[in-house]
Amino acid sequence: MNLSGSQIIEIKNDLIRWIRETMENTGGKKAVVGISGGKDSSVVAALCVEALGKDNVFGILMPDGEQNDIDYAYGLCKFLGIKHQEVSIKPMTDAFRNSLNEIKGDLIEDVSKQTTLNLPPRVRMTLLYAISQSIAESRVINTSNLSEDWVGYATIYGDTAGAFSPLGMLTSDEIIQIGRVLNIPEKYIIKPPADGLTGKTDEDVLGFSYKELNQYIREGTAEGNLKEKIDKMHRLSAFKLEPIPMFDPKLSIKAEDDTDIYKG
Repeated sequence: MNLSGSQIIEIKNDLIRWIRETMENTGGKKAVVGISGGKDSSVVAALCVEALGKDNVFGILMPDGEQNDIDYAYGLCKFLGIKHQEVSIKPMTDAFRNSLNEIKGDLIEDVSKQTTLNLPPRVRMTLLYAISQSIAESRVINTSNLSEDWVGYATIYGDTAGAFSPLGMLTSDEIIQIGRVLNIPEKYIIKPPADGLTGKTDEDVLGFSYKELNQYIREGTAEGNLKEKIDKMHRLSAFKLEPIPMFDPKLSIKAEDDTDIYKG
């Protein structure tokens, strides 16, 4: 959805204010952001710099072995002037794969391709939280966007996790527009999104373009059988973004609590 210049500036300013207030409400002062060099992590990191100051933003680069485009991640960190560190997750993902293979044929028939693909995002999130625990008053910031989340192109307890999500209600094209008003170099915000796992772009895997998806999300229009395909993907994956269901035994809670999760 193409927003006007004034709308984008207003959303950008509101985002910066919201990040600052949300950090304060959670007792956080520093942001830990996984940096891929793509638009989502670039925009989140840039927003955090505006909200918290560059000295309070830490970029973590987490290749699973050799990553051909890691220069983008380094370049983005240098452009923003934030502290950053590369940590290879390959020894960790290899350890998981080896352990899974050891029980193949006993507990499980085979280590599925999907299991292998979902390991890196979960390992990365575990690593981000381990690093955050070592940085006083820091919070892990989610970098997901509405477009990917809508069709389930996200790993539960992987890239769906974080203290809060600045871009979770914004489509990929809206994030590009925000990146431009933040003066992020074009190469970081138009880099074709890819999971870094399959060797394909997101659009190759999904079978439709983000432009088509975003139009359907915001305007409700889609050609041919695209609507049915998107609706099915959304329906089957909506659970990834919902709070964990809790059985309600219908017993009273007398303690005072302001959080909605304990209110039936």
